[in-house]
Amino acid sequence: MTDTPTNHLFYGDCLDIVQREIIDKNLRPNLIYLDPPFQSGRDYNMLYQDETGHALPKQVQAFTDTWEWTPAHQQTLGNLPRHVREPGPLMGLIPPLQRSQPEMAAYLVYMAERLAILHDALAEGGTLWLHCDPKASHYLKMVLDCIFGTNGFRNEIIWNYRRWPTKHPDFQRMHDVILRYAKGEPAAWNQLYEPASDSFLKRFRGKANVLDPGATKKRPAEHETPGLPMRDVWDLPIIAGSSKERMGYPTQKPLQLLDRVVQTGSNPGDLVLDPFCGCGTTLEAAHNLQRRWIGIDITIHAVRAISRRRLQTRCGLRPGRDFEISGIPNSIESARHLHERDAFHFQKWAVEEVGGVPSAKRTADGGIDGSIWYLLPAIDKRRYGHMILEVKGGAPRRSDLRALRGVLEREHDVDMAGLIVSELSPRMRRNWEQEAATVPPVEIGGQTYPALQILTVGELLAGKRFETPTRAGDETDLRPQKLF
Repeated sequence: MTDTPTNHLFYGDCLDIVQREIIDKNLRPNLIYLDPPFQSGRDYNMLYQDETGHALPKQVQAFTDTWEWTPAHQQTLGNLPRHVREPGPLMGLIPPLQRSQPEMAAYLVYMAERLAILHDALAEGGTLWLHCDPKASHYLKMVLDCIFGTNGFRNEIIWNYRRWPTKHPDFQRMHDVILRYAKGEPAAWNQLYEPASDSFLKRFRGKANVLDPGATKKRPAEHETPGLPMRDVWDLPIIAGSSKERMGYPTQKPLQLLDRVVQTGSNPGDLVLDPFCGCGTTLEAAHNLQRRWIGIDITIHAVRAISRRRLQTRCGLRPGRDFEISGIPNSIESARHLHERDAFHFQKWAVEEVGGVPSAKRTADGGIDGSIWYLLPAIDKRRYGHMILEVKGGAPRRSDLRALRGVLEREHDVDMAGLIVSELSPRMRRNWEQEAATVPPVEIGGQTYPALQILTVGELLAGKRFETPTRAGDETDLRPQKLF
């Protein structure tokens, strides 16, 4: 047993959290459902807008959408055979893709690493349900075959729906795919039924129900009260635009769909895990069906939206009493621990805390860690202004400030720069601020802003933010304001 409470919402990368908080603490989910991103920029934009009230500029989406093959992917690929049951097909798939479709190859390595650890975490007899992007579903099925074994495959579920049609040179895509895999035998299963069709009842009226060979007594088909065993094609509507369920996410899945997944693959009291929990639909379904749950998301805006709008408002749950939130630093010590454990995730947290958009790429080599975008006055030819962000969690160095100043002076599309450091002594603070003040200030909409600004982690946790014009989306107010 473990002293880690469930229900639990974690902020961070599921790769790290599943190992540290689930496997190492002997928690064994009975059901894992995941709807991972492929092109994550749209979802991040909605999360950002939900938390801040402002949309991102269009040019940011390409910045947050990128998958790129890196040496880290190559290293991960080399380690995969130790974690995968049948590595041969996977190792034969990735290298050719790396040459012809490097973005897809990078995505598959990212997913294979996480699917392998999710398989390790899953309870014996448990099931994993993977909601696939149509661009990658056929590749992901091969990845799952390698991890679970071909005998682990149970269903390819087609979620069939209707939406407003548009003219298109191809057939309208009106379905999603969910791959269901089992770990061991017997696989968790609760039979669901659907109403018998009129044609079935007409054909078998008055005859024994041959579809239930395990029954001890045959009954006429028209008296079969549960209906017929459910097919692998599910006719369920998408969320209507006016529905109270809708949270503004373009890829949000309906609660009815997740109810069916959770009800089929788990029992009351079981543990349900969603490692890419997005807006928290899986968690609400698990709560409604008396399951315990763990949700993980790598975006701080998502964790806050789930807690506030999904768990507290819709489910009536209270943080600290009905569920716990972990991973968001709330003290200098916890921020320091996050940096020691994962420097890249520390950078991402700091950027999101000040209302910025994190870089999609790991930037341990000194690259820019994120950006804040803000609306410029209508008379300006550029619609959006740009503040670059740099985060340093280790010992502060004067050279970090000077390097950021150099970027600010070189880049023509950058108006301001913000540096976040772990801590500064009073003397260092005075010296750094004196150097930052030598950079000419920026005037926007009649308001003057320091072009080079500094925040410590302690100030960030206390609620202080960089001085910038209003965030992108507000057409009127250009006064300095805090995002959170």
